[in-house]
Amino acid sequence: MKKFNIRKVLDGLTNVSSSSSASPQPGNRENDTIQENLQSEHFQLCKTVRHGFPYQPSAMAFDAVQKILAIGTQSGALRLFGRAGVECYCQHESGSAVIALQFLINEGALVSALADDSIHLWNLRQKLPAVLHSLKFNRERITFLHLPFQSKWLYVGTERGNIHMVNVESFTLSGYVIMWNKAIELSSKTHPGPVVHISDNPMDEGKLLIGFECGIVVLWDLRTKKADYRYTYDEAIHSVAWHHEGKQFICSHSDGTLTIWNIRVPAKPAQIITPHGKHPKDGKKPEPCKPILKVEYKTTRAGDPFMVLSGGLSYDTVGRRACLTVMHGKSTAVLEMDYPIVDFLTLCETPYPNDFQEPYAVVILLEKDLVVIDLAQIGYPIFENPYPLTLHESPVTCCEYFADCPAELIPALYSVGSRQKRQGYSKKEWPISGGNWGQGTQSYPEIIITGHADGSIKFWDASAIMLQVLYKLKTAKVFEKARNKEDKPSTDIVDEDPFAIQILTWCPESRMLCVAGVSAHVIIYRFSKQEVTTEVVQLLEVRMPYELNDVDSPEAAGEQTPAVSTPGATSSPQSALPPAQTHPSTSSNSSDGPRDNVPCLKVRCSPLKQSPGYQVDLVVQLLWVSGEPPQQITSLALNSAYGLVVFGNFNGLAVVDYFQKTLLMNVGVQELYGLADPFQRQPRSPRKARQPSGGVCDVNDGSNASEDRCKSPTSGSCSPCNSDEETKHQKFIDKSTVLCLTLSTLFFPMRMNGVTHSLTFCVVVFCFVGTISPVKQKSRRFSKTVANDLAKMSRKLVTVPDQKHETDAKDSSFSRSRSSSVTSLERESREIISSFHFSETLSRKGEAMPGPSLWVGTSQGSMLVLPLTVPASSELRMQQAPAVSFGGVVTRLKGGILSMATLDSAGAPLHPPYELWYDPNLPDEREEKDRWKRRRPASPPSGSQEGAPDTHYVVLCSEKQAEVIVLPAQTSAFKHNITEASFVLRADVVQMNTGCCIACFCANGHIMALSLPSLRPLLDVNYLPLTDMRIARTFCFSNLGQALYLTSPTEIQRLTYSQETCDNLQEMLCELFTPVETPEAPNRGFFKGLFGGGAQSLDREDLFGETAAGKASRSLAQHIPGPGGMEGMKGAASGIVGDLARTRMALDERGQKLGELDERTAAMMASADSFSKHAHDMMLKYKDKKWYQL
Repeated sequence: MKKFNIRKVLDGLTNVSSSSSASPQPGNRENDTIQENLQSEHFQLCKTVRHGFPYQPSAMAFDAVQKILAIGTQSGALRLFGRAGVECYCQHESGSAVIALQFLINEGALVSALADDSIHLWNLRQKLPAVLHSLKFNRERITFLHLPFQSKWLYVGTERGNIHMVNVESFTLSGYVIMWNKAIELSSKTHPGPVVHISDNPMDEGKLLIGFECGIVVLWDLRTKKADYRYTYDEAIHSVAWHHEGKQFICSHSDGTLTIWNIRVPAKPAQIITPHGKHPKDGKKPEPCKPILKVEYKTTRAGDPFMVLSGGLSYDTVGRRACLTVMHGKSTAVLEMDYPIVDFLTLCETPYPNDFQEPYAVVILLEKDLVVIDLAQIGYPIFENPYPLTLHESPVTCCEYFADCPAELIPALYSVGSRQKRQGYSKKEWPISGGNWGQGTQSYPEIIITGHADGSIKFWDASAIMLQVLYKLKTAKVFEKARNKEDKPSTDIVDEDPFAIQILTWCPESRMLCVAGVSAHVIIYRFSKQEVTTEVVQLLEVRMPYELNDVDSPEAAGEQTPAVSTPGATSSPQSALPPAQTHPSTSSNSSDGPRDNVPCLKVRCSPLKQSPGYQVDLVVQLLWVSGEPPQQITSLALNSAYGLVVFGNFNGLAVVDYFQKTLLMNVGVQELYGLADPFQRQPRSPRKARQPSGGVCDVNDGSNASEDRCKSPTSGSCSPCNSDEETKHQKFIDKSTVLCLTLSTLFFPMRMNGVTHSLTFCVVVFCFVGTISPVKQKSRRFSKTVANDLAKMSRKLVTVPDQKHETDAKDSSFSRSRSSSVTSLERESREIISSFHFSETLSRKGEAMPGPSLWVGTSQGSMLVLPLTVPASSELRMQQAPAVSFGGVVTRLKGGILSMATLDSAGAPLHPPYELWYDPNLPDEREEKDRWKRRRPASPPSGSQEGAPDTHYVVLCSEKQAEVIVLPAQTSAFKHNITEASFVLRADVVQMNTGCCIACFCANGHIMALSLPSLRPLLDVNYLPLTDMRIARTFCFSNLGQALYLTSPTEIQRLTYSQETCDNLQEMLCELFTPVETPEAPNRGFFKGLFGGGAQSLDREDLFGETAAGKASRSLAQHIPGPGGMEGMKGAASGIVGDLARTRMALDERGQKLGELDERTAAMMASADSFSKHAHDMMLKYKDKKWYQL
């Protein structure tokens, strides 16, 4: 356990790492030491589990004995599903699309075929499936796979029309090949096309049915190596299915027809069916329909067979969704699907193809969903899906992860969410029921919250690496919905998804939820178990006007950064009222005038019925100001103990008291600095046109569009006048503004006594005198306006000393890195509010007692503090609103501030205060709960002097650096440069089992961890480069070493950076393979066995083995062994080869036991012979003696 002496570090007696720098801190106590328990050996990064629907599925297979479903995707991924909670993800190294899957039924193995013409054998008997063998075809492209039940020979159909045999045990090719020209002979003058189907006759394994794309079907005799029958149809074939008796088969064609053939009558089909075609009365051929992509023919003992098919609809059904047709007897059911059908499988009671199939369900793989239909019930209801496949029901726009939550949260959310479940599901259990759950030791509750584009929010139970939806909240219910396009409000700032969730914050202890949407609205929710009807939704409208300014970073070391721009706000800090007079915008004129005081969405006026769960407490909306739309919200924070919500955007920040439904503060970024503004801001002339912002995207994506909306400082404060005067005045204002812009840049920095002064006041006076007289001649009403504007400029240009904690020459430039990363390209130059943090700490210098405060981070790297004054009791709190004051700038870093946290004197996290949850609709419970119970900072160390002020630490992380500030001195204790070439996307202070640290995810893919408070590097792994903004938007860390991100539009990838979790991962993972006895083969019956009417078996080894068929050409395919090492050996041992080895071992053990039995039998025989001999001798001894001689 390493100890870090704060005093020595701050006095400069010790050095930190080369990338860290410490500032001196006099006055620290001698015994002020912080022990850090976290070391680098406590960290290891690995993936845990993937949830959600497989993105872009392409193939599917089902093990009828193990009850396991496998789905392949176009990116080469495999997802395996069993019972609820049994999921597994694995990936092919090549990343090629999966085109076919085949289970080795009840063998714990899976064969996959990829678009790069390779086949792979997966071992499913281990918790992390691995590839045992691979075979890469060099000269032919794979189109179809078929593996007969309980066979070790795999049939591979190719694009050239040939069929190859592969031994699945050794993954070697057989010399036995069915060539396309021998199969069709003279039945066709052209090439028959690729092989689209292969299957053996259910009653005779020696007969192979081969379907070619052109419409030719061949029944091939494997023994005689020639075709028995050939069946020809004019239309292309898509699929073929057998009747279980092996006397008939059915084909689906491209014209929407089904043809049923008798195997001994190849001349014409026995029956032609057009399921969805219109049959003319004159007996003509039905009109062609869309292709039937797949058909399955399943028989039952007690009734008519089932024919299940996809496609085949009539061409006049334009716009109709994809359908699955179930034909049973005389009834035909057409089941519409929400998405196109990729594949479907009919689940049957038996795995044997020569028995009555007895179908009971149909698994339908759609492009974005998985549906299972119950065939045994009337109406074909669907099964309730236990997997978290509805993650993408609406696109995910934001995500938050909470580990180690209060234990009562999950039951509470489940109780209100269970009432939202749909009705009408099948009453039977989920048919995909294989595998077993893991035996993990993690018991802490975990919750994932996802925000979606339709305004919905979903709560998920993520405990024990499982995922189950708990509760769904629809925020769009608060607003009025447009019935048609004409009723759609013209004030939307986004064209699509106006209710999309952009940011959310949640307090697990108080169960308060606050969300921000893309339409510049904030909704605050309370949790209640009672149903209520809200007559009027509480609404608070906020005007956040602003002026656009250029920003010049302060100089240091003789270097000056290029000018950047920063928005301010013209409203007063404590006023929520709009200005009394507004000036029409020059960029958004209309016949009705510019929009003003209008929200983007309209809150519903009718009563709102709110079910148990999260219920609306307050809606805050930003308004249009003088024709300018409100800017989207970029940061959000909530504190339940203070009853405050704070949000910020490009304009500034606003503090809302949701207890009293009032606005406490509404200020721009410039006004937060006051006279200590480190940036030289200069007004800019108004732009001529405004570009509306786009849809849901990252904050940085809309920076350019948002910048174009900005106006001149004078456009929002002058009174309206007639058009002629207004035009002249506007021209004058433009000229005077340009003059001020030109002259105000002529300042001369001078450094005296270590303080930088800006000597620009004389130029401002000249500019002021030169422009005031024309204003008086034109209109006196403008003189006051211009004077106010120039007064604002003068306040910014007066002599301002720099902050006391100056950075070195390299850090003081504060220039944003123009790297090749996403947010550095076209990075916005305006300063925005990027992060908030509520805390109860020492916010002022020299403060002895902790107090409430709000810490604010900006995109230019500034961290400011706003001290709060909160009434002590609940009674006073409901009568008095908290007071917010300005505390100034604490420090500045490179890059925007991403995360902030506070530590106590021992280095432990100082959690923000919170109120305990109570049901707002139960007054008695409200009185019983101690609403104002808060977490207080940890007690000072035992070695601290009595009466001395406590010491706290503020941890902040920016896009480039991390720093630890000592409070109340507000001096830097540690500083670390996280990255130079890239930038940090997400950073959080997280709690581990033995301490806390900073977890960072960079745009270059590195995941890092830094110790606290010394900022020592503990972990740095190149995990995943930023390839999509979706990853940057959804990546989040949580406590106890957990993290997640949205790896695709439909899937969440969870990972851990904890060594303890990695060590226990094997126990936590589920088991796919469980020992299950294979069902008995169907009874042939006496007469079938007597007259040979039953199924005929085939010894394929005699036909395809090397002895009979020879070796295949080496250039045809290349064998690639699976992952080497012990893992591959263990996998092979637990696979098919291992079964054979165990069988031999069992035979050896049986022979040994039989030998021991023989030895014991021989010993008993010898003993019996000895006894017989002794008895005979004794008889001879006493044979001739009398009784009295004995």
